[in-house]
Amino acid sequence: MSRLSVNQNKLQKRLRRLTAEAVTDYNMIEDGDKVMVCLSGGKDSYTMLDMLLYLQKVAPIKFELVAVNMDQKQPGFPEEVLPAYLDSIGVPYHILERDTYSIVKEKVPEGKTTCSLCSRLRRGNLYTFADEIGATKMALGHHRDDIIETFFLNMFYGGNLKAMPPKLRSDDGRNVVIRPLSYCNEADIEAYAQLQGFPIIPCNLCGSQENLQRKVVKDMLQGWERATPGRLENIFRSLKHVQPSQLADTALYDFASLRIDEQAASRVLNVMNL
Repeated sequence: MSRLSVNQNKLQKRLRRLTAEAVTDYNMIEDGDKVMVCLSGGKDSYTMLDMLLYLQKVAPIKFELVAVNMDQKQPGFPEEVLPAYLDSIGVPYHILERDTYSIVKEKVPEGKTTCSLCSRLRRGNLYTFADEIGATKMALGHHRDDIIETFFLNMFYGGNLKAMPPKLRSDDGRNVVIRPLSYCNEADIEAYAQLQGFPIIPCNLCGSQENLQRKVVKDMLQGWERATPGRLENIFRSLKHVQPSQLADTALYDFASLRIDEQAASRVLNVMNL
């Protein structure tokens, strides 16, 4: 076996294991679920679909997968790529045509970041479509690094402690969102996508435009990881081990009622017994 195939096999096993762990830990998929896999054409969503197809084969439960791509009518969007790929692997799919491109270009001033409005419009349309087709779960391709970046973005620019949960119920209760790649890091996903040769479709809406705030946070985190390998894993682990009594949110923990415990044993030492 070549060195490349050995590395690919190890990478695939690691991603499959971490995906299975995340799905199990958060009970993301249950027997009889219809999972709508949101496929953008990027490395993350391709990898997510690949992982879920494997789980569908080996899991002790039965669930349905249906891929959904939202064609946002971006100029030059290669609309034939995803259908050809999905046909080749035998995955049922829907192409949802919604001209959010025109809305974004109309509403966002030239030179401003379009990512926020674009994602809100895309998410709203996908939520509605999931309801229409009877999907019980809606799978998004966010990974561990996305979750950590979002945590720091909210802290630095929003003044609150929140990230992207691995599993989420929408505000109206009509959708349950799952993120099966929550335990997987971006570097592994990128390497896997290249090895698998997924037909990646770049986002042409923004061109080379970047969400500058996210880029600042990403660069900061990558710098930390280079200086201290394993730091990102520790940060992610901390999101799973929250102690409300050690923070300062009065809505989350009842600080106001804290009093000494009159029944607690005294810490005064009895000198005679020393």
